[in-house]
Amino acid sequence: MRRLAAIISLLMVCARAQSLDGQRPRILGIDHVSFYTTQPDGVKAVYSGTFGLASAAPIESGGIVRYMVGRQWVGYSSAPDAKATDRMDHVAFTTNNIAALRQYLIANGVKVPAIEGHSDHSLSFMDGHRIEFVERGKGEAVIPPANSAVSRHMIHAGFLVRNRDTEDHFYRDLLGFHLYWHGGMQPGTTDWVAMQVPDGTDWLEYMLNQDEHPDLRLMGVLNHISLGVVDMKKAQATLESHGWKPHAGEKAQMGKDGKWQLNVFDPDLTRIELMEFKPLEKPCCAEFTGPHPSE
Repeated sequence: MRRLAAIISLLMVCARAQSLDGQRPRILGIDHVSFYTTQPDGVKAVYSGTFGLASAAPIESGGIVRYMVGRQWVGYSSAPDAKATDRMDHVAFTTNNIAALRQYLIANGVKVPAIEGHSDHSLSFMDGHRIEFVERGKGEAVIPPANSAVSRHMIHAGFLVRNRDTEDHFYRDLLGFHLYWHGGMQPGTTDWVAMQVPDGTDWLEYMLNQDEHPDLRLMGVLNHISLGVVDMKKAQATLESHGWKPHAGEKAQMGKDGKWQLNVFDPDLTRIELMEFKPLEKPCCAEFTGPHPSE
């Protein structure tokens, strides 16, 4: 019965796709980000304990658990290779029409797999091993955020990029992402490029100019997520009320983009960055060119 329902849903979505006449459907923001872990109990301590987020059952094959950030989520599954340095599985973006987006990409020469149905009534397909697109199901159960949650909005995800031109062709030229901000550690360099979704405020961050073979710690810094907060002092106080004590590199600091930031690391050294929604200082390197996110 579930399989039949998924097929019927796909047929209905495909019918809607024909009405868009080849135009790109909307891409609204980050739906979820999935990671691998070797220490699920330690991950639980970070997300449920330190961040105070509600947990939910997994909906993806191989998943262990999801942690809810508003309607978005961060998922974890067991690491297939404990020695691998890359703990990021994939980043998923939300679209208003999954079938039309798939056809749009195919029409533009991108090879994409078939659409899959999930237990929360969402539909998705994966492009490569990192990027997934999701259309939320109308019958999806809304999980209320925990009162203790430090954040209700995942505002960006970042990962290592080797060739900016190739990424720009896909995200900017095909999908309509646009530059939000860029900057670097040194004047005149560009180490981070924030590409904002075309129909929202979330962004994808290219992490550039890195070693050929990053170790686990460096890769965990590069392949990361960011949880938005209104006030960093209040957010840190919330963490401390949950028993958080900073480790090496975990402290509030002003970022190059003029926003307060605080990094926390999970047991596999993946970085979870808290970031204020709006800058308090003038950013280095470039001005912002898009709207700032909010809670």
